[in-house]
Amino acid sequence: MKKSILILIYFVAISFYAQDHRIPLDTTVVTTNSVVIKGKTVPYKATTGMQPVWDDNGTIIASLYYTYYKRTDVKNDENRPIIMSFNGGPGSASVWMHIAYTGPKVLKIDDEGYPVQPYGVKDNPNSILDVADIVYVNPVNTGYSRPVVAKGKKLDKSKFFGINADVKYLASWLNTFITRNNRWKSPKYIIGESYGGTRVMGLAAELQNSQWMYLNGVIMVSPADYKVLRTQGSVDYAINLPYFTAAAWYHKMLPNELQQKDLLEILPEAENYAINNLLPAIAKGGFITEYEKNKVAENFAKYSGLSKKVILQNNLEVSPGYFWKELLREKTGQTIGRLDSRYLGLDKKEVGISTDFNPEITSWLHSFTPAINYYIREHLNFKTDVKYNVFGPVGPWDNRNNNVREGLRKAMAQNPYLKVLVQSGYYDGATTYFGAKYTMWKTDPSGKMKDRFYFKGYRSGHMMYLRNEDLQKANDDLRTFIQNSLSNGKAAKY
Repeated sequence: MKKSILILIYFVAISFYAQDHRIPLDTTVVTTNSVVIKGKTVPYKATTGMQPVWDDNGTIIASLYYTYYKRTDVKNDENRPIIMSFNGGPGSASVWMHIAYTGPKVLKIDDEGYPVQPYGVKDNPNSILDVADIVYVNPVNTGYSRPVVAKGKKLDKSKFFGINADVKYLASWLNTFITRNNRWKSPKYIIGESYGGTRVMGLAAELQNSQWMYLNGVIMVSPADYKVLRTQGSVDYAINLPYFTAAAWYHKMLPNELQQKDLLEILPEAENYAINNLLPAIAKGGFITEYEKNKVAENFAKYSGLSKKVILQNNLEVSPGYFWKELLREKTGQTIGRLDSRYLGLDKKEVGISTDFNPEITSWLHSFTPAINYYIREHLNFKTDVKYNVFGPVGPWDNRNNNVREGLRKAMAQNPYLKVLVQSGYYDGATTYFGAKYTMWKTDPSGKMKDRFYFKGYRSGHMMYLRNEDLQKANDDLRTFIQNSLSNGKAAKY
């Protein structure tokens, strides 16, 4: 039950030019509420609004929409962790984890994540708000966040829309947020989903080296690592196989000897085959022997549910996009989902090499879009006619000079406190769980910090928390990670 509302508006001279509807650049709305987590009542304050981004000359160049949840029955913030949360895209609002994973409210959906009408939200008994405060940040052009462009000027996209520009201005924004809310003494964490994985790897280094903000933890949820993802290299093709195995197992497309086993029994087999057999075979290209090519194709078929014939037709290089179209082509004629391959789709034609649409996205937008618009307006009391961008225009995105993986490694080497947790769904075909493991392995090639990396897998997809069983498990894994990464009075030294 909402208890009270306080509105604080800081008027500034500059507004969003070239917009019919405008939001003050520096404004907050505060509401109080409570939620029962793990059987105990947790009172909290929700602060939502806009906070500016300044350039090096002190000029406001954007204002970001955020929501900050702070537990109110904790007297001392010194030992109270704060988590800074991002989604991905890169043009996605911070809506998915906000009202479906870690926040005090979650969508009204069924236990497997499918939409249920009437749309809305309900209390989240699994939220990590009992152990940490959380701020959900919307980058420029997502949510209500917008750039500020002086009249007669054009938007300089290079300030926002690229790997390095993104982490630079967001790190600066976080510095302001932490300062305004007096959280410099608190243990700090950043969490990012999908492209947010790239974002938080970059932020770990940028926060530490440019803002002098040291973290206790980096959490990557279904991370996208563009050093390997969609590069169409040998590694990219090979590390998809364990995901193929998982999706085929779910749809009962594997041979009997594998299908009768539990998923977690067969995935290690597929992982081992992908790295030790499929990868070197693909690397040989057209110079592989016919005997080896046929042998590899047979085993590929065994672990993927595809026919040996189509694998050979693809020269062992089977893309996820083709897999979504092909897996059930002869069985039901249906397609499977990209971000969550448990979902089924119907294409106009069964022929072809790619699907007409992603059935999981259409399903999720059913429930997320109405719920976030309703929740912000009616629960958080933030009212505006500006459109809430679930997905916003951020292109063209500059992917050049992608060194975020190395940035994370350096940040960890320089900061003995810093630990990393990776969470992935086995049925995620966009940023596969084995690809996430590969990112962990390659972040620290020396292996000297491998005891500071943790991986957790779930029997769901990209947004593993949409499945109720995994919502509970994944939040509990976050609690464990937070507890295990607190300093507890120990000095930061090797």
